[in-house]
Amino acid sequence: MSNIVRGTMLLTGASFLSKFLGMIYVIPFNMLVGETGGTLYAYAYTPYSILISISTIGVPLAVSKFVSKYNSLGDYETGMRMFKAGIALMAVTGFLGFLILFFGAELMASFIVSNEDIGVIAIADVTMVIRAVSFALLIIPAMSIVRGFFQGYESMAPTAVSQVVEQIARIIFLLSAMFIVMTLVDSIPIAVGFATFAAVIGALASCVVLFVYWRKRKPAIQKQIQQQRVTHDIPKKELVKELFSYAGPFVLVGIAIPLYQLVDQFTFKRAMIAIGEGEISDTVYSAINLYGHKLVIIPVTIATGLSLAILPALTKSFTKDNKQQLNQQINQSLQIILVLVVPAVVGLSMLSDVAYGSLYGMKHISMTGSLLGWYAPVALLFALFTVTAAILQGVNQQRFAVVSLSGGLLVKVLFNIQLIHIFEAKGAIFGTALAAGTAVLLNIWRIKSSTQFSFRQTIKRFLLICIFSIIMCITIWILKALFGTFLAYEESRLSATIMLISGVLAGGGVYLWFAYESTLLERLLGNRVRVLDKIFRR
Repeated sequence: MSNIVRGTMLLTGASFLSKFLGMIYVIPFNMLVGETGGTLYAYAYTPYSILISISTIGVPLAVSKFVSKYNSLGDYETGMRMFKAGIALMAVTGFLGFLILFFGAELMASFIVSNEDIGVIAIADVTMVIRAVSFALLIIPAMSIVRGFFQGYESMAPTAVSQVVEQIARIIFLLSAMFIVMTLVDSIPIAVGFATFAAVIGALASCVVLFVYWRKRKPAIQKQIQQQRVTHDIPKKELVKELFSYAGPFVLVGIAIPLYQLVDQFTFKRAMIAIGEGEISDTVYSAINLYGHKLVIIPVTIATGLSLAILPALTKSFTKDNKQQLNQQINQSLQIILVLVVPAVVGLSMLSDVAYGSLYGMKHISMTGSLLGWYAPVALLFALFTVTAAILQGVNQQRFAVVSLSGGLLVKVLFNIQLIHIFEAKGAIFGTALAAGTAVLLNIWRIKSSTQFSFRQTIKRFLLICIFSIIMCITIWILKALFGTFLAYEESRLSATIMLISGVLAGGGVYLWFAYESTLLERLLGNRVRVLDKIFRR
């Protein structure tokens, strides 16, 4: 269990730092290109995110499960054979993904915007930024196989370090290029084109880090292969067949959020124009799917780290038919998500106006801050979907992820336009919440039916977490009322920043104190939390 927590914390820390850097760079990004540039950037990244998952066919995470399975049986050579086959496969699928995105960019752009639409974004602009990001597909799929291989050995450091280095290199290039372009040319489309191309620079930096790790770990891996006593002489055709049986559902899990955003991309602007809100469509679209999403996705990094860390452990327990340990791992996974994500999304919702205002400015804050407040709780559904899908994959029920995601996506497609017509921009958020909630409920039902898992302990602790979160909300509400008497945090960016920092420290501190004193954190993480021991001195 400690390996799960350790791996989770390492990957979550790396993912959090990566997402935090991704949120911070959006501040100067917004200053340089504004809402129009943000919308154009989102138009390029949504199809790219989908194709990057499809081009990898879910193989990196499937390799993690595959390697973990055969390592637990003492057969290290089979995992190495699959690793080599995966590299070759990813090189091919990455190239095919690049061709589709590069040559299909204009067709995609014509579906997203038209020359008759209200706004300043043209089809040629969308085409250009999509083509700029397409080159990353030549590198990232093959690179990600190496991450999956290390994860199969329950070694999370290569993934964690390479993620952070990739993000740092990408942001440095992105901001530098955008600043130069806006200074010399003053062209938003060209600046955003360089911003999307930065994904290529980040991928190259990540490759360098993974190569260094591979050079260090290769002798130990070869030694294990030489000393192994068990060998499964599986034909290459059967290896690939087994890998694809794991990989198919993984791709759907990886593209869940981008698929919801893709539905928005094709329906949001036209629906807003239909209800007479076309003039603000770019502003609210970027507030939801780029600027707001950067904040909302941060709590989801906990789930991403946990799902990557727990998959090899769940697979090992399932392979060895250790039902007691399997149930403990499922319980711990769900409860770690709840204890960390619930207060994060509740706090973000309470502080949505000052969070958006302090990071992106006070312009349109009454509208954009409100949208973030509605969007924040959806992060819990994203996190639960990620983890429940990982649990299903660990217990060999990965095919059901296709069913759950399809059900959620169908809900989004059927109701998105109607919800926008009724609730305006908030309707897109409600559509995503209904879709993700449907997928989560289906996954939970499948986990219970396939493993006979009891949710009783998880529900009890969830109620306790809700009580602590309500106390946190009351604390933040009182603090905002007090600060409002002398601080104009609804008008001043500096005042909003002060209010945000104070609210996070006070609300987070209260929640942590209750979670610590009730021994909730200790029970979930398996031992005393040393940092909090020093702060609270129980």
